[in-house]
Amino acid sequence: MAEFSDYIVYVDESGDHSLTSIDPDFPVFSLSFCIVKKDDYTRAVVPSVQALKFKYWGHDAVVLHEHEIRKSKGDFTWLLTDRARRKEFYEDLNQIMVDAPITIIASVIDKLKLTARYPRPWNPYELALHFCMERLLMFLTSMGQQGKRVHVVFECRGKVEDAELELTFRRIVGGANQWGWVSRDFSVMEFEPKFAKKSVNSTGLQLADLTARPIAIKTLRPEQPNRAYDVILTKLGQIKEFP
Repeated sequence: MAEFSDYIVYVDESGDHSLTSIDPDFPVFSLSFCIVKKDDYTRAVVPSVQALKFKYWGHDAVVLHEHEIRKSKGDFTWLLTDRARRKEFYEDLNQIMVDAPITIIASVIDKLKLTARYPRPWNPYELALHFCMERLLMFLTSMGQQGKRVHVVFECRGKVEDAELELTFRRIVGGANQWGWVSRDFSVMEFEPKFAKKSVNSTGLQLADLTARPIAIKTLRPEQPNRAYDVILTKLGQIKEFP
């Protein structure tokens, strides 16, 4: 078995990848890879997120979920009633993202443009995943991770969906390429997908969750003020918009 990589990758998405039923108000699909060095993750990232949870809830069982935060639902209903504490919370959360030693690689698919341009368009998830995986390979190679075992962590979506995603993932790292560009040699590292339920309360998956939608919104409505994206921008290794 190969030596474990110094880095770990957390993945989340925003929007759906269906091309048969496209929401006109949100016709994009965004995939975000959050890459972090394991030493930084254990020494800085996790402690900062845990401290935030203890400060605002008194425990660390809460899961930071972008949708619930934005809608003030579940553990975040108090954001509706306590404006001063809401402001403080967002400032603290933004500071965590500013301080987090992470690199983000993202891909955004405009599904309306994709279907208009191609008579038989590619699956948005596969297209986004292939781009992000190639850029991940380039990043890790630049960090001297050749020959090491890299875990890429996805949030569970369902037994069938996870099986399909794992198959697509293994095809990509196995060199399969249906899009006509030169595929990179993934064999220089050992990429391993892992699937985790939200209930495991993974700090890395929560950070990835906080990045995917702001990136999608920036692509969809570039003139709209987007403080979260402004923070994310300092972490972006690369973003690709299709088509």
